[in-house]
Amino acid sequence: MKLHLHFRVFLLAATLLLPSAAHAQTYPVKQIRMIVPFAAGGPTDILARVIAQKLSAAWGQQVITDNRAGAAGNIGTEMVAKAAPDGYTLLASSSGILTVNPNLFSKQPFDIQRDFSPITIATSVTNILVVHPSLPVRSVKELIALAKKRPGELSYSSSGIGSASHLSMELLKFTAGISVAHIPYKGAHPGVVDLVAGQVDMTLIGLPPALPHVKSGRLRALGVANKSVALPDMPTIAESGLPGFSVVNWLAVLAPAGTNKDVIAKLNSEIVRAVHQPDVKAQLMAEGFEPIGSSPERLAEEIRVWIPKWGEVIRKAGIKAE
Repeated sequence: MKLHLHFRVFLLAATLLLPSAAHAQTYPVKQIRMIVPFAAGGPTDILARVIAQKLSAAWGQQVITDNRAGAAGNIGTEMVAKAAPDGYTLLASSSGILTVNPNLFSKQPFDIQRDFSPITIATSVTNILVVHPSLPVRSVKELIALAKKRPGELSYSSSGIGSASHLSMELLKFTAGISVAHIPYKGAHPGVVDLVAGQVDMTLIGLPPALPHVKSGRLRALGVANKSVALPDMPTIAESGLPGFSVVNWLAVLAPAGTNKDVIAKLNSEIVRAVHQPDVKAQLMAEGFEPIGSSPERLAEEIRVWIPKWGEVIRKAGIKAE
């Protein structure tokens, strides 16, 4: 009698697992949407499009990118948090959204650590300090000296309140003891466009959207936050007048919490493979990205560690969401 009971329990458990296993084996069977919570043209958008193209080619199913900018990335992020956990709605995110926003916004309609299933850290990207060529400075030291002579007169663009570019520049200001006005934009690209046009004086932003303008001479680079293979001869900001200054940002992919673990594993495997394909790796590195392709567990740990670290910077700088 007990044997029959145990067999029935086994059959029931196996039956319950069958739909989940079958879903993972056949996934994907329809279009996948990758939400980018920033405007087009920024680092997250650039990376998402590269990944989407490779996933589409590998699986024979269209993977589209959908830009939903606003509220420092919270609008697009909320869409994914509330989406069905079936693997067909993904989030391409910056480290700022995942580790800065939880400190910046006291009330969010989602919880980063509770409402998402990490997939991978796809790449890291260094920030670059660039100025409009009309600004009479050619080094970090000269910029700091000019800002001290003209406190509050110079301005910088960022991709939004609490973004990595905002936090990075505030950290630079705090470290250097200077005052520079903050002009937030809805994404990296619009801020860089206005910088090229001379509407703002500088920015400290992810390398990809700035790099073409540096190479063309429309922007002058003063230093990078960390060494970059895209600009191997460019000195770091720490080497150029602010010893110890360093900011590392990364870009990641996540799914809604509760997404099937086998689907997560399939996404992780294919995205990691994509960013390390020779053609993609060469393209990403030329544009300022460093391919990584981490495990889901590493992404979860990075989020856990960096939330309190960025919280300290925000408190010191007195940054508040608007």
